[in-house]
Amino acid sequence: MAVNCLTAMSHPTITSRGSEYRAIMARLNSGLRVAFGLSPSLPDSGTESWSGDDDYKVVVVSGSGTAAMEMIIANRFRPNDRVLVPTNGKFGERVAQICGSYCQVEHLNGEWGRTFDHEHMESLLSKGGFEAVLICHNETSSGITQDADAIAELCRKYSVALILDGITSVGGIEVELEKWSVEAAVVGAQKCTAGPSGIAAIAINNQFIDRCGEIRNSGQSNPAYYLDLQAALKKGADDQTPWTPAINASMGWAAALDNLRTEGLDERIARCALMANGVRNLFSDLGFELLADVEGRSDTVTAILYPEGIDDSWRKKLQDEYRTYVIGAQDHLKGKMFRIGSMGETPIPEMIEGCQRMLQCFRDCGHDLAKVDVESYFR
Repeated sequence: MAVNCLTAMSHPTITSRGSEYRAIMARLNSGLRVAFGLSPSLPDSGTESWSGDDDYKVVVVSGSGTAAMEMIIANRFRPNDRVLVPTNGKFGERVAQICGSYCQVEHLNGEWGRTFDHEHMESLLSKGGFEAVLICHNETSSGITQDADAIAELCRKYSVALILDGITSVGGIEVELEKWSVEAAVVGAQKCTAGPSGIAAIAINNQFIDRCGEIRNSGQSNPAYYLDLQAALKKGADDQTPWTPAINASMGWAAALDNLRTEGLDERIARCALMANGVRNLFSDLGFELLADVEGRSDTVTAILYPEGIDDSWRKKLQDEYRTYVIGAQDHLKGKMFRIGSMGETPIPEMIEGCQRMLQCFRDCGHDLAKVDVESYFR
């Protein structure tokens, strides 16, 4: 999180029903439209800041990205609706699990880090009976980004909705909601937009809104109360939320999104790509193996397998002695891999310094590495 994000969060708590908080929500909504790559809106209360000249509205959710994803799924599908969820990592698998609570799921549980089998997806969709395809667009557990263009084309071909978990892609990787005809997408504050954890947002188009309304009116909807989309829609145009929002987190996220607006979305995406490319090339040149398939490697996180003889004790040493933090692996890859994030407001010099410390820590652990000019990989 940026310093001014933390400063904003330290503001004394205010009422969520006054003009002061409406002004914060308007800034937040307007900033979210920038992050989602949507048409702009004014950051002023009373101007319907959640909408613009396109078909989408943004809705803030006082909960993590998982809560926002659950809000989409719970409101959009009926218990008997059938959805297709291809996965190649933990967070895609979580999408499938959420769907399992609200509808019928065909889960294509693929190998972590491998690209989706689009031919298999098409063979299933061609048989009909599916309401939607849901994907984790950028899978941070395995360092891979899905080919949303190709998946969107399949969805159009077979007239099914496309739902996007963009928690770690929106604001850091190119996301084209209109081009891909995405009905709904999620962003988590603490990832690419460098906001605080525990708050998220969804971008939804009119087709999604209308379908959710039809399901509710038909009496076939899933139970929902706190995550009831209809309640959120009644308040959104007035820069409000139906329940008490995460007030200070909203203040921090609005400040972080101001930073994104200042930097520029295209510029942030380019910086993330430059850092990720530098990390990939640096560690590949030094003989490390990357987990994800070459054609899908993420620009916001790189998954790197440990060389023989190295495990998570390296990561602890890096933290304790070098005051440098990288992410460990999850589930069956725990202790076999580490992950380097290249998202948010991380400056390039900080990434260079971090990589230098990592390499020295590997040498300290007895792993023989050639001397390289780390800085040259990030130009």
